Amino acid sequence: MDLADGAVIKQHLIDPEICIRCNTCEATCPVGAITHDSRNYVVDADKCNLCMACVPPCPTGSIDNWRTMPRVKAYSVEAQLGWDELPAELSADELAEAGVAAGATPTVEPVSPSLPAAETGETAFVASQWGATLPPWSAAHAYTNLYGPKGAEKTVTATVTGNVRVTEVGREYDTHHVVLDFGAMPFPVLEGQSIGIVPPGVDPNGRPHHPRQYSIASPRNGERPGYNNLSLTIKRVLEDHRGNPVRGVASNYMCDLKVGDTVQVVGPFGASFLMPNHPRSSIVMICTGTGSAPMRAMTEWRRRLRASGKFEGGKLMLFFGARTKEELPYFGPLQNLPRDFIDIEFAFSRTPGASKRYVQDAIRDRAADVAALLVDPNACFYVCGLKAMEEGVVLALRDVAVQAGLLWDAVGAAMKREGRLHLETY
Repeated sequence: MDLADGAVIKQHLIDPEICIRCNTCEATCPVGAITHDSRNYVVDADKCNLCMACVPPCPTGSIDNWRTMPRVKAYSVEAQLGWDELPAELSADELAEAGVAAGATPTVEPVSPSLPAAETGETAFVASQWGATLPPWSAAHAYTNLYGPKGAEKTVTATVTGNVRVTEVGREYDTHHVVLDFGAMPFPVLEGQSIGIVPPGVDPNGRPHHPRQYSIASPRNGERPGYNNLSLTIKRVLEDHRGNPVRGVASNYMCDLKVGDTVQVVGPFGASFLMPNHPRSSIVMICTGTGSAPMRAMTEWRRRLRASGKFEGGKLMLFFGARTKEELPYFGPLQNLPRDFIDIEFAFSRTPGASKRYVQDAIRDRAADVAALLVDPNACFYVCGLKAMEEGVVLALRDVAVQAGLLWDAVGAAMKREGRLHLETY
């Protein structure tokens, strides 16, 4: 915003006590106003235009905070990065002292959902704008925020009942399937939801660790059917996104847990990335790495329904990418699923002697099948994995639509409106 010094703004802020650092807000912001460091997610008042795109997808509500501020006293990004809690609202006297007249209306700039391309003058393709914030109409009701995250007394204790490595042994490819049991404590979940794990101890500044978010990898009736448990898919983090050595606090803690250990949990979170429940509904799952967790949950729930004879499902398609098959979680069990139950396309980008293949390449290879599902009102698409995959995948869906003679703007808008295209990247 380019506002005069005397202007009043409605400053958008994120509550650091509630935020679970899931990156949803930064991933969905169309103007690049949200950023983060190792501790906090914050909003740049100079960039934010209050378009509200980040508000519906936030799993905790931490994003939904506002302060009426004189423009010249807006909280800077640097100040927000140092917060442990939100500052109090300015009182009427404090606003008056800062020169804000009673009843002054905050000024905002026009909302623009897309960013202009720097050189071509064309509108840039913003993949995140196509993601739905509503669940499919037939999704089951999701319970959210039953525990925490404000205050340790609001966590629930879970006991580790399993911890199994699900990738082949290799120095960099340590991914674990961790099972947590909640005993007598109620913890209802649905496929597509997530939980927060609170690592023990404190950070380098002596402050308690914030929860880390993990997608649930088991169906609604438990990793073991009929038990009050769930599973997570966790990759041990040993380097940051730039390749620098780092030891992930929560991932290493979780991967090293032994059966019988206890962990502190908050959640569950998520009310939109949910699977459809009506008969003949189809599901297209597109993921990389540990983004397979919610896809495993959906697949297993459909498998159990099929085995019971109580559900007639539509098509299941899975596009699953990794650098090599050794890095791909659940590679062995996936190959044992019947082909008439699920249609699987693997994409490996670092297989020795083979050309690089990504999930978007696999989508284009199956264009005819994908195009039919894009316009099927009973088909839902789910994308989960690293943020870097999002644009390539949505562009591939657009290309498939165009190749089939469809108008992507109409198809994509309908899928978003109907809760049929869900993006969860980090």
